[in-house]
Amino acid sequence: MEVSGVQIYQELLRDGVNRLREAGIDEAGHEVRRMLMAASGLSRTGLISAETDAVPDEVANRFGEMLRKRQTRQPLQHILGSTEFYGLEFLCDGRALIPRPDSEVVVEAALRRIPEGEAMIVADLGTGTGCLLAAILANRPRVRGVGVEASPQAASLARENLTRLKLQDRSTVFEGSWADWRDWQTADLVISNPPYIASSEIAGLAPEVRAHDPVSALDGGEDGLFAYREIIELARDYLKPGAWLVFEIGHDQKEAVSGLLELAEFTEIGVSKDLGGNDRAVWGRKLEK
Repeated sequence: MEVSGVQIYQELLRDGVNRLREAGIDEAGHEVRRMLMAASGLSRTGLISAETDAVPDEVANRFGEMLRKRQTRQPLQHILGSTEFYGLEFLCDGRALIPRPDSEVVVEAALRRIPEGEAMIVADLGTGTGCLLAAILANRPRVRGVGVEASPQAASLARENLTRLKLQDRSTVFEGSWADWRDWQTADLVISNPPYIASSEIAGLAPEVRAHDPVSALDGGEDGLFAYREIIELARDYLKPGAWLVFEIGHDQKEAVSGLLELAEFTEIGVSKDLGGNDRAVWGRKLEK
């Protein structure tokens, strides 16, 4: 259906859904609407109202370019340039791991260990986009935080996001590894979504992840536990007594990570599940001696 030889929004949506389905993308309808909203500047309700309207050439061209990128399995978040996480909007590109809804469970676990109104210091190891740290700071106005990030590219993205969210006055980004970070003893809570995928499993990941997320943010070594061992060992040696350690984990890593915390004499070890029912967060508290 066309209006005076020009495509209408309804037709563009239908064609886009067909093309993404052919590319093997499950949520084609949702993604096509997101891209067309971004290309047109229309809201969700505005797009519904405009379904039989003619599409301006510049909108059709922008949408067509987005669609071509998505057909090659570039992540939707990279195409749009941002993504929502815990009610906040984060710049998102190939510099860091894409924030994912499952990680919100980790934020919830951390927030439960930070009483409302209490001044605390939080460290986010391997901060990436800064999404975990920013979500905590946005919900605890008296908390200050540091993102620790070995990748200069990811560190720059974290700084951009913290500044855009007006959290730069309560946060810093340390550019270096967590082994090089020297302020462990200042933190009341350490949070981390470390690389936890076994090296042999990287090749089998979805193209959006395998080809577009930094491998350093994915590869957890032979058994996926390398980063956990390193962080827990550092925390055992340098984290102050009584401080919390909160991890994101893979769906099958609850027992292994909990066991590592127990061996390091952490107490109050607990686990919570994501919306899909998978174990997703593990925490423990450094023994107070």
